[in-house]
This record gives sequence, C-alpha cells and structure tokens, in this order.
Amino acid sequence: MIFDNLDTLPKTFGSIKKSPSIHRKNRSNMMLNPLQLKHLNRMDESDADMITLNLEDAIAPSRKKEALHNIALFLSHMEHANSFIIVRVNPLDEGGAEEIAFLNDFAFDAVRVAKIKNQTQIAQALTLLSNDKELHISLETKEAFENLSRLRIDERLTTANLGILDLLTSLGLPQSIVTLNNPTIDYILSKFLVDAKTAGIHPISFMFQEYNDTETFTQWCQREKMMGFTSKACMGPKQVTIANEIFALDADALQRAEHIKKVFEHNAAKANNGFMDATYGFIDEPIYRDALLALKESR
Repeated sequence: MIFDNLDTLPKTFGSIKKSPSIHRKNRSNMMLNPLQLKHLNRMDESDADMITLNLEDAIAPSRKKEALHNIALFLSHMEHANSFIIVRVNPLDEGGAEEIAFLNDFAFDAVRVAKIKNQTQIAQALTLLSNDKELHISLETKEAFENLSRLRIDERLTTANLGILDLLTSLGLPQSIVTLNNPTIDYILSKFLVDAKTAGIHPISFMFQEYNDTETFTQWCQREKMMGFTSKACMGPKQVTIANEIFALDADALQRAEHIKKVFEHNAAKANNGFMDATYGFIDEPIYRDALLALKESR
C-alpha cells in the first residue's frame, strides 16, 4: 500500500519518483478509477502487468480535477510498482493537453490519449509529453481505425488500446453486436491487430464490461489469443488473474522455443540453416525467428 491510513492523507504532493518500469509483460491492462482511493492505494502491489489510471469517460466533468489531484498525490508518494503505470487523459482539446502538461513532472510510465484521429494529434501529444514517457492511444474513432497503420510517426508511440464501444458508435454500429463469433467484431479485431503490428504498435484488446461474467471473459481471452493477441484490458483483479493465465506462454511452448533456439544456433554456426530435428521436425530460419518472438514475449 502507498498510504497506511486513507483518513489522514497528506495535503501536499510528495517528492518520491518511482523508477521507470523495467518489465514489459503486458498480458493484462487494468483500469483504475482514481476517485476510488482504496483501489488507488493498492496499485503498487497489483498483479496487473499494466495499470491505467482513468481520467476520461468514467469521471464526471465536475470531478476530473479531483481525480487528477488524486493521481498526482498517490504517484508522488509511491516508491515502487510492480505494474507499468499509464495515465489515460481526456482528448487533447477537452483538457488532455493541460493534463499532460501537469503530469509531466510526476513519475509514471506512459500517457494514453483518448479519441485520437490523425497524425496531427499524435504529433501534438508527443510535443506535450516529456521524453521519458511512452505515448499510448485509445483507438475509438473511425478515423483512427482507418489510419492506424500510418499513425506511428515516432517510436515513443508504442501501444494502442481498442475502445470497442466508442468505435462502434463512431462507425454507426450498435454495441449489441459485441458477441463471440460475430463476423463484424472478428473483422474489427483482426484489422486492429494486423494494422497495429504493421505499424510496430502493440495492440491491447477491448475491455469486457460484465465484470462478474468470468466465463464469457475467459472465452474472449481464449479467442483473442487464438487470433494473435497477447494483451487484454481488464476491469479488476478477477479479470487480471484470467488474462495473466491465458496470455502467459505455457511451459511446453517455452520449452519448444528454447530448444529451437539452441539447436538452430548450433547448426547455423556450421552454415546449416535448415535441418531435421528429432523432437520438432524441420527447423529453418523462420521457425527460429518465431521461437525468438515467443521467448521475447515470455520475459
């Protein structure tokens, strides 16, 4: 916990600056409401690989300044965090620019900007953001959905989060189609995944709103993993546990990747880049590169 007693919070910001996150596991990205102080107080010990502190849609306009103050207060007294910490700000022309400028001096890992549409807004966000922080975006507009593969104008833009409900509204489609095996949703997920990967952006799939329906959430995670996703937005600890388990590299896959790396590098040293292996059959350079990718994802 960050504070021992939430009834006697300090009146001023602290001077503590946690170290930048060094791990890059990203199986789960848990959203936290900064008006819920008990949840905010435990963000330093969460099992979520990523935590997003939300200043946007879930916060009423009359309480956004309070939420921003809470984020700054807790960040400035937090010595460490197991999670990669992100702050989700409002659209740049609706307070987001001012929020980024205010937050730049506090220690966290990335800013996530809502309702991005084009490269101009990406450039504006990068200009505002301090160089030690990553830029993440919420993909919630039809313009961003169309242009995602061309949005990465700077390497600091690393991650896109699919806001499926806002995107459907932007496209003029009903939110009721968000069901397993719906072909339109499968297309949206596939296009989002491939376009993000094409641009070198990490894609995080959408948040499933029915928090207590863990069975359906599990089915979504399994389907998205089958499609190629490695990350899922989460509403709370129950979803985090499921996402961490499903998107983890299983022991058999890890053993296979380590074996392929070892035998390929041994054979490649003898100028043999394609050979039969007694355990896994034919191995060549593309299979070796896939093994390296699996090992990278497991770190």
